[in-house]
Order: sequence, then structure tokens, then C-alpha cells
Amino acid sequence: MDGIINVLKPPGMTSHDVVSFLRKTFQTRKVGHTGTLDPGVPGVLAVCIGKATRVAEFLTEGTKSYRGIIKFGITTTTQDGFGEITEVKDASYLKQSDIADCFKKFIGVIEQVPPMVSAVKIGGRKLYELARQGKEIVRPPRTVVIHSLIIKRFANLGSAHPEVMFDVTCSKGTYVRTLCHDIGQALGCGAYMSYLIRTSSGPFKLMDAYTLEEIDELARKQEVLKALQPIDSALIGFPVILVRESAVKAVINGNKIYPSGLVTEPGEIAQGCLVRLQDKNGSLLAVAEAKVEKLGDRKRRVFQPIKVFG
Repeated sequence: MDGIINVLKPPGMTSHDVVSFLRKTFQTRKVGHTGTLDPGVPGVLAVCIGKATRVAEFLTEGTKSYRGIIKFGITTTTQDGFGEITEVKDASYLKQSDIADCFKKFIGVIEQVPPMVSAVKIGGRKLYELARQGKEIVRPPRTVVIHSLIIKRFANLGSAHPEVMFDVTCSKGTYVRTLCHDIGQALGCGAYMSYLIRTSSGPFKLMDAYTLEEIDELARKQEVLKALQPIDSALIGFPVILVRESAVKAVINGNKIYPSGLVTEPGEIAQGCLVRLQDKNGSLLAVAEAKVEKLGDRKRRVFQPIKVFG
């Protein structure tokens, strides 16, 4: 069985718990998730089965989207509702325009200092392990990208602890609770993330996700294929290049493909771009990287397979 299942991870389970559940359900060790969700956070967790584990890295690198709630005037040790309160301030002075203007400043390329309660490794140790020992160390900031940050609703404005519901789309490695914490610091009142759900991971959306109970039911009825997405679904953003039948064996052997081995010469594809190599039937043969080679005074584009599936 090879493919990807869009799982709706429930709160209270780790991402590894979900992988363990699916390994037991499908009786296979070849199962891997594509982006850790904190135990308390529900939402989309794309899980790769069988040969699909080989494309997990492409999904892990993709953008993620979340819906969250930020609560102003309260700071916690974990930057979410699971930590201890460290500071309380009156945030009743905040106006909609103050918050909206601040949100805009966090769109684009920003730097984040990862929270102590996180799985980030420094010096070979996970930060949460050090946090459990009561230690706090200096963490170098990391660059992340906030592609969009949209306010959906204001609540309790004028009270000591107003809230804002928001949608955010961001790059790999972004801590949304740190984003909330940093917005609170920028506004001078502090804040923490009181709620979060992942609404998409790459092409996989919340509305199409399966609960573990639904997956278990499908497995007992031997209808798992209903929930299984093809390996190609993880590569939907990669251009498709059709390969001539005479060049299929070369692709499978990992050899670079020249223009003569293509059904049609592709349009503009930049050097370094990743593409899908498919046969005439549309079956995925490989993920390849576009390269440019010199041939005398001329240049030609070739495609070097980096992950072979055929």
C-alpha cells in the first residue's frame, strides 16, 4: 500500500502517536508524518505510507496554514495556554487599528527565537528536555516567512484581556505561539496563543481530513483506498514532464534525461526547479531537478532524477 492519508489529528496525541496508530492499523513500518504538530494542537497531519515516505521531505518543506486565537495581556512560560502565567497586564487600551497595524508588521520574512518548550535541538539536546530541568539557554533566532496573517474576528475589545481570531499561512519551522507572543510584546501588553488548529499542510485541507476513527473503520471494511491519496498528490506544485517510452529505463536507473528523451520540450523551467517525470500513461517515474549544461557554444536543459519511483 503506497500513498498519503490526510489525517485529522486530535488534541492530546503526538504526531508520533498518530504514526504508531497507522503502523498498527496497516501492519507496516513504512509510515511517516510530514510536519510535527504539538500534542495539544489538532488539525491536518499528512501521513505517508509505503513508497510515499520518499516524498515526505517535499511536504515537510511546504507551507502550512492555521487558525488561531491570541489573548492579550497575559504571558505564559510556553507561549500558549498550557504553561504557567508569568505576567498579567491590562490590555483594555488596545484598539482594532492598533492590533491590525501590528499584524501587518509581522507579514513577510521575520526572525523568531524558538520557545524553550520545543523540539528544536541545540548542542544535541532538545530544548524541552532542558526546560523540564528548569534550564533556559540562549537560542539563536531563526528566519521564517509569514505569507499571510489575516484577522477574522475581534472579541472583548475594551476589556483587560481582548482576543483576536486569525488565519496564518507560514513557512516550515514557524512557531505560531511565538508569533502570538511577539505580537503581544510589540503591543506592550504581552499575549499568548489560546487556541490553534492546522487547517492545511501543502495541498491537504482540513475539510478533506479523516479522523482516526474513520480510518480504523475503513481498514476493518478493507476500504482504506478511499482515504489514500496518490504519491503525486504531494507534488502537485511540481511541473509535469512527459518522458518518451525509450527513455523510461534511463529514468528508472537514475540517469539524466536530455531533450531527445522528452515527449515535448517543456516551457520555461528555471535551473534548480524540481519537476515530475511521468510516462505516457501519467505514472510517476521520478522527481528530477532541472539543470543547464553547456554543449559547445550552446546550452541545453537536462533533468537529473533525485527520487525514483518507477
